[in-house]
Amino acid sequence: MRLSTERDRDDLRAMQVLHAAFDAGITFLDTADVYCLDEHDVGHNERLIARALATWTGDRTPIIVATKGGLTRPQGRWVPDGRARHLIARCEASRRALGVDRLPLYQLHAPDPRTPFATTVRTLASLERDGLVERIGLCNVTVRQIEEARGIADVVSVQVEINPWNDDAFLSGVAEYCIANRIMLIAHRPLGGAPRARKLSRDPMLVELAARHGATPHEIALAWLADLSPEIVPVPGATHTETARSVGHALHVQLTDADRAQLDERFTSAAVVRPGRMPRPAVAPREGEVVLVMGLPAAGKTTYARRFVAEGYARLNRDEQGGSLRGLVKVFDSLVQSGTSRVVLDNTYVSRTSRARVVQAAAKAGLGVRCVWLTTAIEDAQVNASWRMWSTYGRLLGPDEMRHAVKRDINAFGPGVQYRYQRALEPPDPAEGFTRIERVAFEREHDAAFTNRALIVSCDDVLARSRSGHRAPVSPDDVEIVEEVANLLRRYANEGWPVLGISWRPEIAEATVRAEEVDATLARIRERLGIAIDIQYCPHAGGPAVCWCRKPLPGLGVAFIRRHHLDAASCIYIGAGPHDAAFARRLGFQFLMPNS
Repeated sequence: MRLSTERDRDDLRAMQVLHAAFDAGITFLDTADVYCLDEHDVGHNERLIARALATWTGDRTPIIVATKGGLTRPQGRWVPDGRARHLIARCEASRRALGVDRLPLYQLHAPDPRTPFATTVRTLASLERDGLVERIGLCNVTVRQIEEARGIADVVSVQVEINPWNDDAFLSGVAEYCIANRIMLIAHRPLGGAPRARKLSRDPMLVELAARHGATPHEIALAWLADLSPEIVPVPGATHTETARSVGHALHVQLTDADRAQLDERFTSAAVVRPGRMPRPAVAPREGEVVLVMGLPAAGKTTYARRFVAEGYARLNRDEQGGSLRGLVKVFDSLVQSGTSRVVLDNTYVSRTSRARVVQAAAKAGLGVRCVWLTTAIEDAQVNASWRMWSTYGRLLGPDEMRHAVKRDINAFGPGVQYRYQRALEPPDPAEGFTRIERVAFEREHDAAFTNRALIVSCDDVLARSRSGHRAPVSPDDVEIVEEVANLLRRYANEGWPVLGISWRPEIAEATVRAEEVDATLARIRERLGIAIDIQYCPHAGGPAVCWCRKPLPGLGVAFIRRHHLDAASCIYIGAGPHDAAFARRLGFQFLMPNS
């Protein structure tokens, strides 16, 4: 990759590196269309490899070039694109760049959160069916995604990061799954990248083994990976001829059983995939248990964990302890060593990797792990997050405020956080080593202090329209009241109902309308309506949600509930369209269409 992505790249030197690799016996190259500088340079690495192969005088027959599609490089960034038309076009471009009629192995570079994963995989399958690619593979995926893909197509390879300093592929179950199912496991960054590669050269154990085999510590690390299983194929990114030769030399390092035992003791997570491995001595079970409470951010984990704290469990949570989930495991070890045998950990634990660290630590201490999965729907979690923010700050924070506040308050996150966690969720599985798994549905508790009712209306195109044809009125003179809805509001107001209104004013963020003009426009709506109405609006732009106040997100509804002490079930929301219905459903409002 770095032969094409470094700013000081040199094509002549790159060709020498590739020729040195071929001379050293390297027969598998992993590239991608986006190994380049930016969107104007796509295919650079593929063209480089094609030229290197064409100018090499050796036997090219055994050499396989695998490439990838599904990423783009706008202004040098890495952005997923798993749409069918993108993959089809990029596959054709890769065939041209490499000068082949059929790609030996075409891999999805990364799942695209904006495209259904099954849609992307079906596109890969169609490329194989049409004879444009020989085989297909996946990169940067979970066990769940591999299983989903295999239900659609024959997946022959999976590529993830594996190196002595990154054991996520082993903890997540990806490595074990691939090896059990004879799927080639391509290990990218097998030396950990430049900074960690330097760390390898100073590692005492690797230095000792290297001296024993007449090799370098880096060659021992590559030999260790390849020796774990015949399915594992490390793909180091050589950028110098001597490095390419060193990779070839690593192919010939023969580890002994004593070497393997030493390496397995050091890199314990990886040893799980070694054929015929000796099981670790069992730790005598002890009285007690570990409870792992998992769920989306704001799913209600803290509230649920308090039940265990009341029963004497010690609680560990990174919101309070700070640091990382990995760091919590060290705190857990200290607690257990001090005699604590009942612990509850309530964090998101969205991935198998994050949960595996807890299960491993508990097993070392002879404690079983019970997984409690709060299956809170994202709509309920969104209400919880908005409610929590209002409780802490007395208002909803804007996007810029959240970006600053989250540095000191982990709960001051935007809606994108929950969407990301939802996409990344790997449901718990008994194979992870849990003593049992409990699914707990969310139930919202009713606050007896919130007893009031209100009539809430969407102001945009429901209560008021733009005379000039804009999405919403842009000035006081542009206001046209929808009298049918206005009469309904007046009737409810005469019966003693508070009347509230919400609006979306993205023109403020787009700088086409000033906030003062919006305020004047809303004042005209109040004047024309002739009754008191509290109108709140979202001033943020469209696109992916970055605030809590734009429908169907529940922020403005939560603000009204908190401010007016409303009983949501007693409130009526008047709106039109799916976003209004979804808004009402999230908050528990009765939904009423204007003409119903």
